[in-house]
Formats: sequence, structure tokens, C-alpha cells
Amino acid sequence: MLISLLFRARPLLSRLAIGLFALLFVGAASAADAKRLRIGITLHPYYSYVSNIVGDKAEVVPLIPAGFNPHAYEPRSEDIKRIGSLDVVVLNGVGHDDFADRMIAASEKPDIEIIEANANVPLLAATGIAARGAGKVVNPHTFLSISASIAQINNIARELGKLDPDNAKTYTQNARAYGKRLRKLRADALAQLTEAPNADLRVATVHAAYDYLLREFGLEVTAVVEPAHGIEPSPSQLKKTIDQLRELDVKVIFSELDFPSTYVDTIQRESGVKLYPLSHISYGEYSAEKYEKEMTNNMNTVVRAIQDAGK
Repeated sequence: MLISLLFRARPLLSRLAIGLFALLFVGAASAADAKRLRIGITLHPYYSYVSNIVGDKAEVVPLIPAGFNPHAYEPRSEDIKRIGSLDVVVLNGVGHDDFADRMIAASEKPDIEIIEANANVPLLAATGIAARGAGKVVNPHTFLSISASIAQINNIARELGKLDPDNAKTYTQNARAYGKRLRKLRADALAQLTEAPNADLRVATVHAAYDYLLREFGLEVTAVVEPAHGIEPSPSQLKKTIDQLRELDVKVIFSELDFPSTYVDTIQRESGVKLYPLSHISYGEYSAEKYEKEMTNNMNTVVRAIQDAGK
């Protein structure tokens, strides 16, 4: 009788054991998820950087929703509140995401850990028409350079490793692999040019953002059209710009892909320059792949402009 009861009990004991194991497994997984860093970012390139560095070892959280213009963003209460759930924030920190300072100061975590992505990254001064007479103004668009991006990626991976030692090795390995892909992206673009750009090729930009990108090709920005980002030149400023483009013999203008402006057509028509749109990588949905995709398009656009100018 006793033996019979034991045999009948075994399936029940097995089910209890399996159930207990499942609970323990779920509990362990939940504990692991709870330990994952929540990393705030301010701009689309940094979402791509950090996502590629951490993989599934941490969560990447935009401080502002997709669709907002970071140049004109005003912090909302729900976005400020979100900072309270973060462990660290990655910042451009050299002028492109100043809104984040106000958000952090107003949040429940004003002393949250900050990673300055551009720490020790060489910076350019703003150049062209918009910067003349304004003294030295730092250009914050370092993410539009492959070289500066790799430096930032390494900075971010190193600092995240200090906050999360258990995953530090993974972050370093991922950063190296990501940097290798970006270097290949640049090499593939440069390989399309059989000769260096003509030394006399002068280019202008609508927005003072693309100096870092154009330097990858040995080009210097001669003029910048907008007095400030998103601020269209007045009729008198526009005439002055057209006169200067003619005087400087500028052949190419790089405009901003996401914000076509009617005055650009006027400049093109009156000065005879050719127009090529570039992405600022600051609009649309956040994704791990966004930076590589849009920088590939940017580099191909610059290659085409150089090739066209050489014909």
C-alpha cells in the first residue's frame, strides 16, 4: 500500500519540482533584468552608438521622443520624469544637446551619472559666413565624422564598463566591432574616388553641421548660409550670401535632407552652384542601424558631388 502511494506521488513531486525550478528561473531572469543599466541618450547617433555597444546587456532610452527637433526642443514634464528611471545619461555635451542639462537639473536625479561622449575628442570651430565676426564658436556635430564617432564610441564603452564591470569586456568587444564596421564604411566611400578632390573645389553648406564629414574627404567649408540652424536668411542676407558664393567661386552647396527650403532654390538659380542634400541624423525613429545607414548615404552623396565637380 505504502509503495503504491509513493509511486502515485512521484508525478506530483516531479510537477512540483518543475514548477519550483521555473519560478527560480523566472526570478533569476527578473533579477538579471533589474540589474541591467538604463542608459539615457539625447540624439539619434548616440542611440545607435550605445545600442551597438551594449547589445542586450542594457536598455537604451531616448530622453526625447522621435519627431522632435533637438535644436528647438523644450523639455516636457513626462520627459523630465523619465530621467528618474535612468542610471546614466550619455551626452554630446559640446552644444548640441544643451536641453538635457535643463532636464537633468529639473529631474529627481540632478546628480545622475553623466558620460561626456566628446571628452578628449578634437573639436572644430564653426566656420563660414555664419561664424565671421562671432569669435571662436565650437562646432558640436562631431557625430557626422567617422573618426570622431569612433573616438566617442570608445569613450562611451569605457565609461559604461566602469559602471557595469560585469559587462565591461562585452562593451569593449562590441565597441571594437562597431568601430571596425564604421572604418570600412569610410574606406568603401573613399575607394570610390580614384583621385583626391580638386584643390580648387570650394563648397558651402546651408547649415553649419558638415565640416567634420567633409574633412573626411579633404574638403573645407568655405561658407555657411544660415545665420543659425533653422533660421532662414533675410532677403538682404540672402543677396549677400549669393554675392559671396560668386566671389568665392563656390561650386557645391550641401543642404539638409530633412528640411528643404525655398531660398536654397534661389541660391542655386542665382549662383549656379549644384545642390546635394545630406542627413543631419537627427530625425525619424531611433534605431541601432540608423547611424550606419544615414552615414553611408551621406558619404555616397559627398563622393558623387566630388565626382560631378571633377567632370
